[in-house]
Amino acid sequence: MAEGLLRHDAGERFDVESAGTKPSQVRPEAVAVMRELGIDISGHRSKHVDEFAGQRFDYVLTVCDNAKESCPIFPGATTTIHRNFEDPAALHGTEQERLCLFRRVRDEIRQYLQASLPTRQENPRTTL
Repeated sequence: MAEGLLRHDAGERFDVESAGTKPSQVRPEAVAVMRELGIDISGHRSKHVDEFAGQRFDYVLTVCDNAKESCPIFPGATTTIHRNFEDPAALHGTEQERLCLFRRVRDEIRQYLQASLPTRQENPRTTL
């Protein structure tokens, strides 16, 4: 969701990549709640951080404590920004409960991104 939000809200300012330490499928709940905002992430795929080994990034954003602890070191002058969000994929509730949690986390991530990233910079490389 973070990749989709950042591409939508600030894609002209950032070259965005998304990866995880334990990639899996893009959850249908994430696709659904992003679609509510007019953002289509159905074509996104879950990538492992190892795909980006040795590449330079201006910013690395981590969105869970596990990722922060196991994220590789990227070369160069990388600024790392961290905030732990509840993992909505871990909820084993009803469909409506899962969608509500995905919405809440989506909105928290959006607020976090808007508050944490610089407003002016030309195409820095960012990974989430």
